[in-house]
Amino acid sequence: MEALRQDDPRRFGRFTALARFHEGASAVQYVARDTVSGEVALITAARSELSAVPAYRRRFQAEARTAERLAGGWVAPPLDTGEEPETPADGPEPLWTAAGYVPALPLAEAIGIAGPLDERALRILGAGIAEILSRVHAAGAVLQGLAPGTVLLASDGPRLTAFGPLGAAASAEARPGGQLSVRLGYLTPEQIEGKEVSAASDLFVLGLLLAYAATGTTPFTEGPAEEAARRIAEDEPELDAVPQALRELITDCLAKDPAARPTAGTVAAELALEGAAGLARGGWLPERLAAAVADQEARVLALEAPEETPEKAPAPVPAEAAEPDEGTAVPEPAEGTAAPEPEDARPVDTAPLDAPAPPVETSVAPAPAGSPATAGPEDARPVDARPVDAPAPQEPAAPVATGDGDIGEDRGTTRFLNTGPRPPQSDRPTTQLSLPHELVAPPGASPAPVAQPMPPALPVAPVAPQQPGPTYGGPAPYPAAALPAGPAGSGGAGGGPMVSLPLPPAPAPVPDPAASRRTLLTIAAAAVGGLIVGGGSVAALGSGDTAVATDDKPTPKPRRTLPGQPPEPRWIYTHPASESSPLTTAVWRDKLLMVTSESQASAVDLRTGKRLWQRADGAKGQAALAAGADLVFVASPSEFLWLSPKNGKVVHRVRYTDAFGDLPGLAVGPLAGNSGPVIWFTGSHTVTVKAPKPKKGKKKGKDKEVVQAHFFAYDIVQRKELWRTPVPAGRAPGTPAYRVVVDRSADVLVRQEAAGLTAAEVKAAKGKGSIRSFDQKTGKLLWTKQYAAASPEAATGGDEDGTLYAAVGKDLQAFEADTTKPLWRVEGSDGSVFGTPLVAGPLIHTTERSQLVGAVERESGRLVWRRSTEVPGTGNAPSLTLSGSEKTLIAADAVQVTAFSAADGERLWKFQDIGSAGPKGATVSASYRTLAAGETVVVQRDRAFYAFPVA
Repeated sequence: MEALRQDDPRRFGRFTALARFHEGASAVQYVARDTVSGEVALITAARSELSAVPAYRRRFQAEARTAERLAGGWVAPPLDTGEEPETPADGPEPLWTAAGYVPALPLAEAIGIAGPLDERALRILGAGIAEILSRVHAAGAVLQGLAPGTVLLASDGPRLTAFGPLGAAASAEARPGGQLSVRLGYLTPEQIEGKEVSAASDLFVLGLLLAYAATGTTPFTEGPAEEAARRIAEDEPELDAVPQALRELITDCLAKDPAARPTAGTVAAELALEGAAGLARGGWLPERLAAAVADQEARVLALEAPEETPEKAPAPVPAEAAEPDEGTAVPEPAEGTAAPEPEDARPVDTAPLDAPAPPVETSVAPAPAGSPATAGPEDARPVDARPVDAPAPQEPAAPVATGDGDIGEDRGTTRFLNTGPRPPQSDRPTTQLSLPHELVAPPGASPAPVAQPMPPALPVAPVAPQQPGPTYGGPAPYPAAALPAGPAGSGGAGGGPMVSLPLPPAPAPVPDPAASRRTLLTIAAAAVGGLIVGGGSVAALGSGDTAVATDDKPTPKPRRTLPGQPPEPRWIYTHPASESSPLTTAVWRDKLLMVTSESQASAVDLRTGKRLWQRADGAKGQAALAAGADLVFVASPSEFLWLSPKNGKVVHRVRYTDAFGDLPGLAVGPLAGNSGPVIWFTGSHTVTVKAPKPKKGKKKGKDKEVVQAHFFAYDIVQRKELWRTPVPAGRAPGTPAYRVVVDRSADVLVRQEAAGLTAAEVKAAKGKGSIRSFDQKTGKLLWTKQYAAASPEAATGGDEDGTLYAAVGKDLQAFEADTTKPLWRVEGSDGSVFGTPLVAGPLIHTTERSQLVGAVERESGRLVWRRSTEVPGTGNAPSLTLSGSEKTLIAADAVQVTAFSAADGERLWKFQDIGSAGPKGATVSASYRTLAAGETVVVQRDRAFYAFPVA
């Protein structure tokens, strides 16, 4: 942090700038105060010399929208954004965004102060960043914003401040013809080979980031600088200094094959099963870093707004002053002006802690005249964007150097600067004036005179004496090495692999007929230590062509499955935040995932995870069922609906007022169960019972409103009522809630949910639950029985052979359903009770509140196996689901999902959806739900759905 400079803006909308917080390649961050609320904010303002470049403006705004979508958790919510004026001014309007200020240190600065982080801090850092990545990847996007300078360490956990390659760039500058030159850092192995990037590229960069945080250097620094790219692409990382417990995970992240890298969710779960927020409770920063964060906060709170002075507009950077490609002369700066300073031209002995290394330079060429510009609104995903599961082609080159600087569709990867060891330097306090750029000249250049004196410096705390031992700093520069010149010469079309930068996640795109006119971001200069691209490995691109790798590569080895980790999900679906949360979920014929909410019913393709359609008629609908081979049945609060599985169109509609005309005002309760085309449900309506005729001389009594309830059987294929039978009304409003325990050939056994019992029924039951038997053909009530001391709340199940299983005290007991004769008993854990058992062939799978899951033989009750989900504490018993093959048993509770081998209880894997964990420890409170569909199990937690392959 440093004092404001003479040419720094003093106002950003309603915010008053107080001090410079951090200076990046493409933007400057300021500490500011909200003049309305008085709160401290962090302003990210674009550099004035870049604001005039249309491509830069669109990129800046797109990354700001990404930050808005990721707000919450480890991303500070935005407070305001500088809006584009309706009437453009003569010059470019300033670009800026405001977010809440959180006292924190950049990772590079933290390593310089206290050295590498310990294992616990590494776990919290990695889990927090992985949680952000999992949210980004769930939308089918790539983050591209990781770097030692964009990751901050706050007192309660990590924070991320960059949301795209522009925010994480090493340097950015305008070039002649409206071009934008962006200098990037590390390349991933797939980029070095000229391949398309994906979410796995973020994981490679995360591995580099964790290795740097663990050692103070990066794992590919040993060896000649000119071979850096080869080492990244071919050599194994040097991780001997990484804590042993984390070495294997970081090695997996740094795998050369993207398919072999773990997902962000897997990394988050392995680093901190309880989530980064949970692991960070009670503090996580070393004492020196915690003190530095507290010192920074005190200094920020003590800042006062500087006196207003006439602002001097910074001189625009001429295009010729930007760093040229190889072989281009650089004009000397005019006398009396400061020479523009490339980020990689600082003297090593005066480099600040976060000084970048000579990075990869990339040039954004403007689109040909008339090509469509990348849209600015949030719904402006690249106009030719593909579905999430579609292959991503390489982009055609656009060498035209005229136009408006449109970057069109962007695709690429996040790469951060090499962060190798740097020369020893004295330790310094967290908040201190850094050397102004005006006073630093490139090597060999004469110092340029300063036009105006610098404003007074911020107060600085006394510098702590230097401690003996190693000093860890920011990135150390490597000598540059040129790319081999392609057919077009250095920096031309054949100068290296052509990559592009993707826009942040956005809603579904609109097809673009002019997709072939997109422009590209092409690598034009040396990377970290020199990027050497093997001859012929990447084809040069012409207009409308696609990059094709000419080297034959071996088939990638299958990804190693780590013990206890879930398999890669087939897809991830996130229910839109603009809609109400899901109420019910169901699987239709192993083809559709049906989701109902307060506003509509929607269908998700179980093969791809893409939402196919929405239908408002199905709002608040109950579980979708198969009505024959080609219709989806949904029971809404007022009618039965039969929908087309292809588009959700209503094919048939039966209103309750029409189907049950003799029961006016019928209120249908939850479905009790179904078997084939038959569903069972309860319903009630209110009737008026007239008072009896009074005796002579007596006053007539008042009429009474009485609730009458019925139990129904209905055929959803024939669309007709099979039977109904009167049943006692439940607690107000009167519809009892029934659940079918077992469907037998002659009868159906039903129990009433305890919450719906009236006070009179509870009193009469004397603490015991009841099971009712209804005739399958007529609906006639056959009998009502109680089983030992099983309570009204006791979990109950049954089988077609006439055996009933019920929780009695802490045990699970089997009874003959028709006689109530006890058959066998399985002892449970002390202080626990059994949940609803699941019958599967010769076994019964059991679940307990003590988080034990097991299997017993149906005939004898002999215990086959019993295992713990290892969820700490007690809660509700996990709910059980069997895979389609009945080989995998899935246990879901409020904390996690655990998969077991159904035959022997081997614990296969665990899964937690921790992408929404917040810095204060708040997580999604909804329990997990699981649904089986063939060889897939769909795991739901609130709005997030994951489709895992299972045996």
